Amino acid sequence: MDSDVLTRSGRAYGAASDRRGPSAPTDGATTPREGSVSPPQDDPLWWRSAVIYQVYVRSFADGNGDGTGDLAGVRARLPYLKDLGVDAIWFNPWYPSPMADGGYDVSDYRDIHEQFGTLDEAEALIREALALGIRTIIDVVPNHISDQHEWFQAALAAGPGSAERERFWFHPGKGENGDEIPTRWVSSFQGETWTRTMEPDGSPGEWYLHMFTPEQPDLNWNHPDVRREHEDVLRFWFDRGVAGVRIDSAALLIKDADLPEVGEKPDHPTEDRDELHDVYRSWRAIADSYPGTRVLVGEIWVPDIERFTAYLRPDEMHTAFNFDFLARPWNAASFRASITSTLAAHAPVGAPSTWVLSNHDVTRPVTRYGREDTAFAFLKKRFGVPTDPSLGLDRARAAALLVAALPGSLYIYQGDELGLPEVEDLPPQLIEDPMHYRSGGIDPGRDGCRVPLPWSGQTAPFGFGPDGSRSWLPQPAFWATLTVEAQLADPASTLHLYKQALRLRRQLPELGDGDLEWWDDAVSGAPGILAFRRGEGFACLVNTAEDPVALPADHEVLLASAPVQDGRLPGNATAWLASRTTHPSREPAASRG
Repeated sequence: MDSDVLTRSGRAYGAASDRRGPSAPTDGATTPREGSVSPPQDDPLWWRSAVIYQVYVRSFADGNGDGTGDLAGVRARLPYLKDLGVDAIWFNPWYPSPMADGGYDVSDYRDIHEQFGTLDEAEALIREALALGIRTIIDVVPNHISDQHEWFQAALAAGPGSAERERFWFHPGKGENGDEIPTRWVSSFQGETWTRTMEPDGSPGEWYLHMFTPEQPDLNWNHPDVRREHEDVLRFWFDRGVAGVRIDSAALLIKDADLPEVGEKPDHPTEDRDELHDVYRSWRAIADSYPGTRVLVGEIWVPDIERFTAYLRPDEMHTAFNFDFLARPWNAASFRASITSTLAAHAPVGAPSTWVLSNHDVTRPVTRYGREDTAFAFLKKRFGVPTDPSLGLDRARAAALLVAALPGSLYIYQGDELGLPEVEDLPPQLIEDPMHYRSGGIDPGRDGCRVPLPWSGQTAPFGFGPDGSRSWLPQPAFWATLTVEAQLADPASTLHLYKQALRLRRQLPELGDGDLEWWDDAVSGAPGILAFRRGEGFACLVNTAEDPVALPADHEVLLASAPVQDGRLPGNATAWLASRTTHPSREPAASRG
């Protein structure tokens, strides 16, 4: 669907219509549960256009000086997030965990990791953020739990054939003595997906499935206990006022009980199985039983766009991460193809798309876009890949304005608003990410995008914690120029660019949810141009080539990622434009920052 007008819900909306899309879906029962906390209910469609900021707690801000980010640090920095202009914050897992995989190995879903704070602090944070107009979204991890979780410990103790083991995937091995793994399924973290247990007498026992690390045993979602437990966890956090949940590895929960190898049956044995949709219909019913709109956001790595959007039908998830755009190379044609296919696929189910440039798993845009190969794929990550940080920053700034102008909701990973690069020279002994170790040291892992944020000062840890403290991963010395403090004092900084973009996104009725119309004659004959209109008065023009291009004379610049001189937009830059005829009274913003 590469038509003149692309919509988010099957029909077009002009600039005068509600920027947040069509009429609100019903929220189901609205009787508050006893003792529950309700997010604001003035905008039931807030999620369709929301700007959501991802907080990786361990690396955001340290309140007690132990080198690890915590909830006290987040609470102290809530005014920063308010000033930035976000609508919600999404927290990576903050639960008790042995941290075998950065908190995605959960040992207790109803408490807070002791390094991060307490449950009382989490509840206070939710209330304080809400008072500033910021909703809270938390991470749930339904595919697996920690091997230290009481369920798994009970399963190990109970032995083969027990009811406790039925909540997981315990299975005898193949071969004469059961020494061979039950399947050759491939782990998302590389390496084998089965680990053998030891019996109390020291003899080898059954094998258990883990699609990630051995410390993360997969749950058996065919078991009613597993489904009931996660439904109760949703209620636990909704009762405490969270406005939504991000669902980790959402397409991996259900496995084929016959344990076929990949390719032996038409359906994949571990991914995107049809039975998943019953799970999310149940979750949606729970979310809709609460006042206000409590959203379900899926982490869904499904390459087939129609299979992907099946999770977004009106009785399932509200939105899901759109990883297709994130993985695309720096190229106007590739960006357009991704945008076109994404909007077209979402239209029949009436769901808004989400746009994201990075997260806690992905190489930061400043580094990625400075490479010869600007696409992203996990299996291509290697040490020592050259990058041009100046070029990467130009492109990352341009990409930030591009995604902020697209229809739907926007996710910002902490530090991207500062233009932080990937830290690629971490001492090997400090790398904790299991992706690094399970690759035999070939994959640099994901810790390079998880280095603690720089807030102020000239030396590390740059205000991450109190004076004299440290940070759990070292920050580069040159980050002194990238601190929040330094960038607030610089009108040309990336932080100022983000703040102005989010302010305009909130003010302009054309932005957020709505329509998009390709503007093919915006710049005649110039290669590498991506241009579109939103409504009658707003346009976005991206120059992915190297040479400057002349901007349309009948438009004025509202905001640009690089200086516009003599009406010409530089290469690797984006400009937001306003029609002089439609909106003659609009005042342009600064051309940079």
